[in-house]
Amino acid sequence: MASRASPLVVAGSAVIFGMAATLAGGGWSNASVGRTVVVTGASSGIGLAGATALARGGDEVVLLGRDPGRLQAAVEAVREASGRTPAAYRADFAVLDEVREVGRRVADEHELIHVLVNNAGQLARARHRTVDGFDLGVQVNHLGGFLLANLLVDRLRAAATPEEPARIVTTGSLAEAWGTLDVNRPGRLQLSRWLGYGAGKQANLLFTVEAARRWTAYDIVATCFFPGLVRSGFGGRSPLWALAKLVPMAFRGVEEGAETLLWLANDPAALVPGGYFAWRRPFAATGRSTSPERARRLWDASLTAVGLS
Repeated sequence: MASRASPLVVAGSAVIFGMAATLAGGGWSNASVGRTVVVTGASSGIGLAGATALARGGDEVVLLGRDPGRLQAAVEAVREASGRTPAAYRADFAVLDEVREVGRRVADEHELIHVLVNNAGQLARARHRTVDGFDLGVQVNHLGGFLLANLLVDRLRAAATPEEPARIVTTGSLAEAWGTLDVNRPGRLQLSRWLGYGAGKQANLLFTVEAARRWTAYDIVATCFFPGLVRSGFGGRSPLWALAKLVPMAFRGVEEGAETLLWLANDPAALVPGGYFAWRRPFAATGRSTSPERARRLWDASLTAVGLS
């Protein structure tokens, strides 16, 4: 039986800075301090780097992660950086019941959500179905985040104003270019881990396109970004990825990888509904990943897959 998602730490008292704080290494000032920012995949990599920087700047971050030990370590890292204890919830996106539970808990315990960083992802093993019957990679990289965003959209709407829109920032990848995504059956089993990863990343971009179409009118701005090749725990079991890491200067550190995430979460110049970025600049994607028609079809099929239709 799948374990239920449960909070590890209850958020401490909010400390809201009255002045803008400059985040170390970010190159910009966060004038919207005191916001509630939910970060998935927050226990390592660019998720943790981004959450730590946002907390240091004055935001109240909410951490979501799969591994209890790494999640607890992330809580301690954020607390050390900011002086405040973040809320943290364990949930495995490979189990949709856990996503539903964590979505309910986060919505119940946080009336306003100003930013959702949709970062959870995995280079999953090939030809493996989840307990929900879907391809593991596509579920973790797309369906879980899609479900969570829909469960939290009312909290984003409650926080949004025309002057300060709420934001959804989704982590994409160059892998979208080789994604074999069936937008009518997004959970279809993929033939390899890299094709599955590409399908999930293609879905991330299409989600961003359709979320922008549906939710911009509610002052929710959805964007997506490519962080570059990041030296983190991602792809640790892939011989190809391990070999790529041997190439000098090819990979960036996690703090560098999180720079565009932080820019999208904070800068007024980043409020471009449906935008795709890398290195804080617009970034090109394939037509399959930006097609409005495919985005609409994927959204409808994803609603059915996660039980929201």
